[in-house]
Order: sequence, then structure tokens, then C-alpha cells
Amino acid sequence: MEEKMLTPILDTNSKAPIYEQLYRYLRTEIETGRLSEGIRLPSKRKFSAHLKISQGTVETAYSQLLAEGYIYSMEKRGYYVNAVEQGSLLHREKKAVSAVPAPMENDFRFILSTGRVDTEHFPFSTWAKLMREVLSMESGHLLRPVDPQGDPSLRAGIVRYLHDFRGIEAEPEQIVLGAGSEYLLSLITQLLPREGLYALEDPGYRKTEHILHANGIRTVPVPLNAAGMDADALEASCADVAHVTPSHHFPLGIVMPVGRRQTLLSWAARGNRYIIEDDYDSEFRFSGRPIPALQSLDMRERVIYLNTFAKTLAPSLRISYMVLPPHLLQRYRETLLFYSCTIPSFEQHTLALFLGRGHFERHLHRMRKIYKSRRDAFIDGFRSHLDKLEISGIDSGPHLLLTVKNGMPERDLIRAAEKKSVRLTPLSSYYTNGRAPSAAVVAGYSGYHAEELREAAGLLCSAWF
Repeated sequence: MEEKMLTPILDTNSKAPIYEQLYRYLRTEIETGRLSEGIRLPSKRKFSAHLKISQGTVETAYSQLLAEGYIYSMEKRGYYVNAVEQGSLLHREKKAVSAVPAPMENDFRFILSTGRVDTEHFPFSTWAKLMREVLSMESGHLLRPVDPQGDPSLRAGIVRYLHDFRGIEAEPEQIVLGAGSEYLLSLITQLLPREGLYALEDPGYRKTEHILHANGIRTVPVPLNAAGMDADALEASCADVAHVTPSHHFPLGIVMPVGRRQTLLSWAARGNRYIIEDDYDSEFRFSGRPIPALQSLDMRERVIYLNTFAKTLAPSLRISYMVLPPHLLQRYRETLLFYSCTIPSFEQHTLALFLGRGHFERHLHRMRKIYKSRRDAFIDGFRSHLDKLEISGIDSGPHLLLTVKNGMPERDLIRAAEKKSVRLTPLSSYYTNGRAPSAAVVAGYSGYHAEELREAAGLLCSAWF
């Protein structure tokens, strides 16, 4: 299919950055069906030349669309439009917000989406230097077939990182690399019994449910309490596998205490069950000591650990990894080793150097300070109304849960915010039944600067109070 050239009108005098204008335009075109499934978007080079903007600007817009699932990429072929179906999370969110047509993305001054990642502070110069080094030193090796589990040097670097910062003791052989957590989750469903029932957090990240269903897996929602997934409800669900986010639950922000973690491990060990630990946003903890991963407490090979560099570096890198227990590693090598590694060797070698020379650790330290500053500024914007607002998830980022105590139902909170040009996500959209126990909204703050977030908070105050 040929590329479809597009000509959005970009306003250089607007307060919204050019990349954000382009992102909003493309997202709107996809949502309305004007860009349908399978259409190939212009290459970054051609699009930047056509619009007279930098390739980096196009890259940033495409990265955001990749992160939110509006488009997908194919190596050496380009970017393609994903299907947006009526049953998708996007449409359920819009239905929960209003029964009338929702405003277009371009109508909003602020889109406080949780899918955004700050790309402004990506260490481009360091990354480019390492890329050149890889090309000059590894050019011959780069053209050879990649180990199905991923480059050994990168797996070794990940093992060192997990040991130092997540308390995980593993061998490089236990690491399996893949282009996105979705791909790795699909591999897991092939390692575990296909007839197994998977317990999912409710509320939770609904895309996980869609991926499992696409792989023919049955799921059951399990409610949460103050400590995370309800252990009694999990036991009663008769599930064989539990998918949990113990380090930072999305969207409630709960950090699972050690007691509940041990209870889940006992549950898994009693029935020869498994836990999939999605270590969502574990790197962005703003107070206290880093919390060891659930996998670090596992003595009976019951936990499969998942993590990604999409949030910490850039969504477009599409580099994720899992740590398999030794007996599942053996099963993987016996049954799934025919799968080729889905990440280009060039990117793996570059990331290996980035990790090995301490650049990743320094980048994380910098981004923690930036996100903490943005979080503080956002909360400060509500300072005159904190008695009517409960803010959850402040210890980890990059989103907050705002429970508003002004008597307005959730739908009216969303509508009032939109009238002030602020788009939020209703908490109810993350529940299986579409109903939240209280009027609350989810606000991502990573995509805006501190002063912009104070302005957004001020607009929300004027809308709600």
C-alpha cells in the first residue's frame, strides 16, 4: 500500500507544541475513520519535508501514537494505522463521558493522558554517539542472526540492573527480550496451560484483557482493596494465573505491601499456579526506598517478571523483557525457541552500551527529578481546594488519581473539565462493569511542564469548585 500524504494545518503561534498539534491531528483522523486500518503513514523523512518541520517532531508525534496503540510499526516498512473498534477502550471512555458526540482532540488545551512519555529530555546526543560506536565496532556482527532470546550483552546488562535496583537474582539465560510487553504476554500464554483462567486486577489496564482474549485465554476480574488484589476474592475466583502490578497499580496507584505479596506467593505455591508481575512504573518512585520486586521474594519459581523500556526511555524503542523461572525457561527452549527475536540487533547493542556505561541510571535519576517537580507543580495548582480533593498515587508516577468531593457525578466532572479545555479519563473506564465506587478521574502529568500543569490545575479548580 502506498503512503498516504497528509497536510495538517500547524500553527507556529499556538501555545501547543508542533508535535502535539500533529499528534492530535493524526489521532483525530484515526478516530473518525478518515485514516482507516492498514493505511501507511508518511515516512518521517517525507512528512517532515512536506510540512517543513523537523524529523524529530514527526518522530515524537508518531511515538505518542505508538504508545497509545493508534498506530503500529513494521521494521523497514513504516508506520501503519491500527483498527479502532466500537468495543475499544477509547469508545468506552467516550461513552462513559457523554452520550453526545465528544469534542475533537484539537479542542483541548490540555490532554492529561496517561499514555504520554516525556521525550524532550531523551538523551539524544548520548544515544546518537553510542549508535555511531555500534556501527563502527559491530558492523559485521549486526548483520548476523540475533539470538532468539536477545543479545547476550543486553541480557547481561538487564540482569545487573535488576540485581542492583529491583533485588532480583537472575541469570542472563532467564531473560527473553521482545518488541513490547504485548508480544511477551502472548509468549507466556503459550508457555502456560491454554485452558488456564487468568485473574486480572479490577480496575486495571484493560488492554491486558484484550491481549489475553486475542490469544484465546479466559479471564476473570478480581477486585482490589487497600493492599492490592483481594486475596480472598482471588482464591474464590478459581484462577490459575494472576496478573498483578504490585509496585504501582494502574490506575489507583496502590503499592502492594510485603504481607499481601507473601499471601499471593503462598496462593501460587499451593495450587501450582503462576503470577505475572508487570513492574509498571517501578522506576519512578519519589519517596522512600525502592521497593523490591515481587519476584525477588519468590522461592518456588512461581513468578514471571515483565518490564519495559517504553516508559523509561521512549515508546518507539519497543524493547521489553521478561524473567522466566528456570523450569519455564526449559519449557520455552523446548517449545518456543523457533520464534525469532523481534528487536533489531542494532538497537539491542546500543541499549546494552547505554546500560553498561551508566547512562540509563543517570537518565532515570534525571527523569525522577523532572517528574517529581511536575507532580508537585500539578498538586500545588489545587492548593486552595485540597479539602475537596483526594489525591492518590503521589508516591509514584507519572499519573494521579483525583477523587473530587463536590457532589458532581463522574460524567459531570469530565464535562466541566472539557468546557475548560482539559481532557481527563474517567476512573470508571478502567472497571470491567464501567462503574467506579466514587467520582474520580485519572490525570497523567508527564507530557507538560510545571507551569503548564499549574495552569491545568487552575482550570480544573474553576470547573469543579
